[in-house]
Amino acid sequence: MMDLSNFISWVFVTLITLLPIINPVNTAILVLSISGHLTDKERNRQITQACIYMTGILILFLLAGHLIMIFFGISIPGIRIAGGLVICYLGFRMLFPTEEISSAEKREARGKTDISFSPLAIPSLSGPGSIATIITISSSIEGKHGYDKVFAFTGVIIAIFITAVISWIVLRSAGFMKKVLGISGVESLSKIMGFLLVCVGIQFIINGIKDLVN
Repeated sequence: MMDLSNFISWVFVTLITLLPIINPVNTAILVLSISGHLTDKERNRQITQACIYMTGILILFLLAGHLIMIFFGISIPGIRIAGGLVICYLGFRMLFPTEEISSAEKREARGKTDISFSPLAIPSLSGPGSIATIITISSSIEGKHGYDKVFAFTGVIIAIFITAVISWIVLRSAGFMKKVLGISGVESLSKIMGFLLVCVGIQFIINGIKDLVN
């Protein structure tokens, strides 16, 4: 029963942490602005590929996170504090938005037949913030042993798949969502996610400082 509870906890925590960072709502608006030269069928295929790429990238960093820390000599408190700072920064960017992708990058994307890997998968869906978060989560799991570790990794991977499915649904519904919410509605939703992101980032920093003191 306890193992199941921990498993559900890892799924839930990863999900509520990743979704605001990935922010598929903003990426949906980006899709509308750079895919005008594509047919509906081609755009939907590109969206599906982008979500697959995102899933693969995040799972790769989840499994390789501990090796990355060893290679660069990064401690668990260090990665938690750094990850928390990155998450806070992204949250503040969402609260006080600036243009994340330049006009030149958008012009380049409009002329590309394949926008699935760049700019959709990287940096829009699996950018520095989501990668830093996954590495931070990976560092939290490394201290566990046996079934606890297996349940934790499995829970995070399932959360990544759920996040990808939600992102796919949102991106496929980009046109409808923009009509229903409008530009102001999308911005308001983004700011709410940004505030939640700042809270999550600060909690990561607090946990990292506790580990450092202990």
